[in-house]
Amino acid sequence: MAPAIALPRIMRIGPGASAELPEVLRSLGLSRPLVVTDPFLAEQAFFRDLLQSLSGTGSTPGLFTETVPDPTTTVVDHGVRVLREGAYDCLVGIGGGSPIDTAKAVALLAGHGGRMRDYKAPTVTDAPALPVVAVPTTAGSGSESTRFSIITDVDTDEKMLCAGLALLPQAALVDADLTLAMPARLTADTGVDALVHAVEAFVSAKAHPFSDGLAREAMRTLFTHLRTVYHDPGDRAAREAMMLGATQAGLAFSNSSVALVHGMSRPVGAHFHIAHGLSNAMLMPAVTAFSRPSAPDRYAECARVMGIAGPRDGDEAASLALVEELRRLNEDLAVPTPRSHGIDADVWRELTPLMAEQALASGSPANNPRVPSADEIESLYASVYA
Repeated sequence: MAPAIALPRIMRIGPGASAELPEVLRSLGLSRPLVVTDPFLAEQAFFRDLLQSLSGTGSTPGLFTETVPDPTTTVVDHGVRVLREGAYDCLVGIGGGSPIDTAKAVALLAGHGGRMRDYKAPTVTDAPALPVVAVPTTAGSGSESTRFSIITDVDTDEKMLCAGLALLPQAALVDADLTLAMPARLTADTGVDALVHAVEAFVSAKAHPFSDGLAREAMRTLFTHLRTVYHDPGDRAAREAMMLGATQAGLAFSNSSVALVHGMSRPVGAHFHIAHGLSNAMLMPAVTAFSRPSAPDRYAECARVMGIAGPRDGDEAASLALVEELRRLNEDLAVPTPRSHGIDADVWRELTPLMAEQALASGSPANNPRVPSADEIESLYASVYA
């Protein structure tokens, strides 16, 4: 079967792209957007300017500012009520992955009804939902260009992967200017998240030439500039490169898949409330070391693309160099272990079997080059704790 490629209908990428929001809404025939963001961004000058531009060009926007860092079913349900009460015709998600994922989930339920758990993997929902326009303010999640949303079920503490064309934004406005004020920790966490997207899209069992091209370019761009933006947040050229790379990585994994890092990362975030990019970073070196022997050629190509290995290095040496460089990257970005992050060893150990079960249930580990058993996932969780 030929790969099915899905992209946002409209993509505007570059400095100032966010200012084109009123024009993009008009081009889609939309005039009553519910703007979804978080309380911090709602107070920022750029956000107020965007709202004013919408109101001044004939739109009648509503505002939902109650998103949280790990979107929950409670927040999504509230957003659906606000949307229906205001009779809005679309959603505009402005922020990092959490506000955009929230907007996409609200659009899904508004269009199809039911509860979020009805749509979790392996369910795939391709029938159209309410239109979403995404305006990312972090270079990381790639949610502006993907057909996925991650929502935590408050009744089970499960981070649910929901998938399908219903969750793909109609438009994405990718403006690196909105990332210039990101603090160092958020810059590192979201940047690693994007890098993991690119690597996993490339090594995934569902990879294909279209996703490979995007993943290669994303890996090269993100790895080249990640340390720079962490240490020098004001480097505008590096910020622009990271924003482009994150969007390319999102397109890559949306049209391929993620794998074991993400499968293991979601339960860590759900149970310990660790930022998604940070939990990815905690896991990435160990999971890569585990997976590498099953696809040394693919991991070696990652190393060559990122400049970690040369064209004459063999696959074994190049793929091992990738593992070591990922460990050094964590050190350079001050990525903590779960222990140094303050997670109690007994609690981690107690929850490990449940996290392994939830990781496998998400489906992502099945796309990994080396498909793990529950016992192997538990061993990996134990190895990253220290």
